[in-house]
Amino acid sequence: MLQRLPSPSLRRAPLRRHPRLAGGWAEQRALRLLRQRGWRLLARNWRCRWGELDLVLQKPGRLLLVEVKGRSSGIDGWGAASLSRGKRQRLERAWSCWLLEHPQRAGWPVQLVYALVPLPPRRGPVRWIRPPC
Repeated sequence: MLQRLPSPSLRRAPLRRHPRLAGGWAEQRALRLLRQRGWRLLARNWRCRWGELDLVLQKPGRLLLVEVKGRSSGIDGWGAASLSRGKRQRLERAWSCWLLEHPQRAGWPVQLVYALVPLPPRRGPVRWIRPPC
């Protein structure tokens, strides 16, 4: 007997109820887009006592640090409000720890970018935001 698949709305429901699932889905979408642009993944969900780095990627001689935010709704609809000064400070501390483990890349230029990813059932492009220096 053939098993019937749940309706599309039921298949998407777990993303809204499970933040880790939603975060993983959003990270995968951002990573896929970056790989298409020639970036190579070095680390995903790298953790230290100061925080977590969602994605660390490289192109020859340069690094990209990506903080991914997946949102299905919210006050601003995208999650840009979650990109606070405190969040950036935690990222900077975690980045310092990552560099201690990877001293061969300590002199490479690095760019921080936020990827705001709409979660299903919302549609739309990923928004890339470069925070002020």
